[in-house]
Amino acid sequence: MMAQNSPARYVSAPRAGENMWLWMVKMITGPILVILLLIHFVVNHFIAETGLLTYADVVAYYRNPVIPVMEILFLVTVVTHSLIGLRGILLDLNPARRLLKVIDGGLILAGITAVAYGVWLVLVIVSRGA
Repeated sequence: MMAQNSPARYVSAPRAGENMWLWMVKMITGPILVILLLIHFVVNHFIAETGLLTYADVVAYYRNPVIPVMEILFLVTVVTHSLIGLRGILLDLNPARRLLKVIDGGLILAGITAVAYGVWLVLVIVSRGA
């Protein structure tokens, strides 16, 4: 029998109610999120010439075609990782299967809404710079 404090006990694995694919997405988006956050922070606060202090600065900054793609990827990663994490917290409350389906639907709707709004906003800013 394995000792209670053995390192193997703390290996990350899907929780009860969390399928392997959700767990994999959570494990993959975590490091991607850290990398994109660092890039976002460095680019927005150190590389941008004016520091993006005004709306005009942001519009000019978004003229670079890499920036909107990076920001949308960052948005999708943040929303995905955070909502899967929130679902994991809610799983700790041990909801009934029917309630979990409602929660899943609400989280999916919230995620789609947040990403759609964010992409729309990026496209509006890009169109102002054209």
